Amino acid sequence: MLQIHNSLTRRKEPFEPIEPRKVRMYVCGMTVYDYCHLGHARVMVVFDVVYRYLRALGYEVTYIRNITDIDDKIIRRAAEAGESMQALTDRFIQAMHEDSDALGILPPTDEPRATAHMDEILAMIGTLIEKGLAYVAENGDVYYAVARFAGYGKLSGKDPQDLRAGARVEVDEAKRDPLDFALWKSAKPGEPAWDSPWGPGRPGWHIECSAMSTCALGHHFDIHGGGADLQFPHHENEIAQSEGATGETFVNVWMHNGFVRVNEEKMSKSLGNFFTVREILQRFRPEEVRYFILTSQYRSPLNYDDEHLEQARAALTRLYTALRGVPDVAPDAVDASVAAPFVERFHAAMDDDFNTPEALAVLFDLVREVNRIRADDPGAAAGPAAVLRRLGGILGILQEDPDLYLRGRADDGGLSDTEIESLVQARIAARAAKDWAEADRLRKLLTEAGIGLEDGPSGTAWRRGA
Repeated sequence: MLQIHNSLTRRKEPFEPIEPRKVRMYVCGMTVYDYCHLGHARVMVVFDVVYRYLRALGYEVTYIRNITDIDDKIIRRAAEAGESMQALTDRFIQAMHEDSDALGILPPTDEPRATAHMDEILAMIGTLIEKGLAYVAENGDVYYAVARFAGYGKLSGKDPQDLRAGARVEVDEAKRDPLDFALWKSAKPGEPAWDSPWGPGRPGWHIECSAMSTCALGHHFDIHGGGADLQFPHHENEIAQSEGATGETFVNVWMHNGFVRVNEEKMSKSLGNFFTVREILQRFRPEEVRYFILTSQYRSPLNYDDEHLEQARAALTRLYTALRGVPDVAPDAVDASVAAPFVERFHAAMDDDFNTPEALAVLFDLVREVNRIRADDPGAAAGPAAVLRRLGGILGILQEDPDLYLRGRADDGGLSDTEIESLVQARIAARAAKDWAEADRLRKLLTEAGIGLEDGPSGTAWRRGA
């Protein structure tokens, strides 16, 4: 049975959806003022795998991943760029979709934008005011009254009294309590604004997600996810807002993926170790980045360096090499006695809080089985190879044609496919003429160009990455 570590209870728990065979899941998406970085990529890949696995288990999944398209950073960036807020956000939403498509991320069921849910945001703020959980301050802002919500701190484990002791209040804020946070910000000159019962302004960040998630999934749903940096205060505030407004439990299971580090240091622009997805994809292929992310259990820190990406490249090369030249068969045609032990172990790993490193280890055991069988009968290896592809697909890998993957891309200034084919054919001709010196020379030339050769009964295959 699937067990998920619940950040709310701080332990693994059997997953039982509210509605049998149906899962409703919300994940905090991007604030679209810049290109996606590696931290964003991890969130997208982690919850894409959760989405894929839940579907593989037979659940009907409604997956909502929001877009924050109104925010202080967005306003500042648009002003700096001399463009409208919508032009800026549209541009970066398109870029985000390009990056997610490259990484093999399945589209969520819906991707709501904050600016399209202003009515729901205003209604929830109004309800909180009516219930005495929010108030209109003298400066026109609307604040949530944290002291009025008894459960504040239950997700993060933080004590409100300790938080107050270390809190700082800006001079221009009109809060009654240092912990109170803005639900509605009154309009400032030159900033976008919407009409409200409390005057023109715009929503605070936290209320956007409460309104969008409950609008899409109802007052009470199964899973809420995001990066560990969102656990406090964003997700803590979401609970206070949503449960305060509805009087119902907000979410059953909270999932948070770990931080990304670069060469064992926290990724930060100030440290100069900040990488966008686009920068990384100039040097490594998308599936290599995805595989690298999966080598760490989602709650653990993920350490980025070139060596780890090179290891991911080598691992994928080994997986695809096992599939190369093996006939495709339908998964339902596979001998169950061959497939069952690997499928059971794969599911056992994934049922253990989506343990992708262990699931990848099962794939390599399956590779050994494919190679053992194909040594005697390549046709008989088709069954376990089909299982390898299917299990890889649950992780979002191994879906390319093995030959095309192994031949890679020729955009690094190396030999083109045509040049490689010409040299390979020249070597085949030299071998046929028993000109071993020429055949060895051509192999060495190809090897030095980073091209690996595999001689087999059906001919010579080549791949980039000798």
